Amino acid sequence: MPLALAVDQRGILPDEMIGALIRDAAIIAEYEFVQDQIQPASLDLRLGEVAYRVRASFLPGPNTTVAERIDELKLHEIALTDGAVLETGCVYIVPLIESLALPDNIAASANPKSSTGRLDVFTRVIADETRGFDRISAGYHGPLYAEISPKTFPVLVREGSRLSQIRFRQGNAQLTAEALRALHIAERLVDDDHADVGQGVAVSVDLGGLGPDGFVGYRAKRHTGVVDVDRRAGYEVGEFWEPMRARKDESLVLDPGEFYILASKEAVQVPPDFAAEMVPFDPLVGEFRVHYAGFFDPGFGYAGAGGRGSRAVLEVRSREVPFILEHGQTVGRLVYEHMLQRPKALYGQGIGSNYQAQGLKLSKHFRT
Repeated sequence: MPLALAVDQRGILPDEMIGALIRDAAIIAEYEFVQDQIQPASLDLRLGEVAYRVRASFLPGPNTTVAERIDELKLHEIALTDGAVLETGCVYIVPLIESLALPDNIAASANPKSSTGRLDVFTRVIADETRGFDRISAGYHGPLYAEISPKTFPVLVREGSRLSQIRFRQGNAQLTAEALRALHIAERLVDDDHADVGQGVAVSVDLGGLGPDGFVGYRAKRHTGVVDVDRRAGYEVGEFWEPMRARKDESLVLDPGEFYILASKEAVQVPPDFAAEMVPFDPLVGEFRVHYAGFFDPGFGYAGAGGRGSRAVLEVRSREVPFILEHGQTVGRLVYEHMLQRPKALYGQGIGSNYQAQGLKLSKHFRT
């Protein structure tokens, strides 16, 4: 039976509805979908068989396709069928295996997967005739592409590698400030008695130190080996990361061009009937960027799904100048949205989720 939604329904489509979109040919793939590709509130997207190195990042804009822009800007083509290394400092465009033929009432948004963001691989999804990255208009019919730019580590990718994920929604599903405050009272979304809850839940950085060693995070090393994005627990932490300990003044100077993995001061949770996304707090409060990979699935940190509240891992990079972060400084907001219905499977509930009940955790590629 085709997916049918009432006009007044607002929310993000869960796993079973994503499956219905696939059956309805609203999501199309060149090859069969794999079993774990559908997540509780998103679908993993797979790289196709070729990457195009281009001169610069771009948006196609109205009346132009991505393929037309690739023809104008490409430097060379790289086959991904047997795997290929994408170098730091370069921009690549990869056609994705999945394309869309969305109904007029369904829009989509994309984000890097958590493991992608924690490798500092800047990844965005592009659609034809669009003015923005990672946003696909309702009713879109056409191909999808990934723009990939490794910032710290060269990465080995191949056809079928998954760097991005996509969510589907009908209408504006974001909770109002009043509804979010009521949900926090009912579910305690963060373990802070004085939480700043309004247009999202404020998330701050922990620079006070975890454990007896006062551990606060990692700084990425430069001139490392290649990271295979499909290889789990394949690399020693010390070959790629420098651990950092808390300073007496509980601050951290972000050096321009350096990449840091830090953790939120708060433990957060996402109840089963909601999904969340980390968004920038305010671009005027500091010269830094936090959290490339912003999707939080239903059940993240939730006790019923095996969590006890989970820290949000923060992928931090300064912009043009050194910038001082201080313990407890607000760095982002967690925006909550309604699900159209509860997912069949929650994050962490026996589906191979990598970061349930996490503290400060590197990507799945490193041995811990």
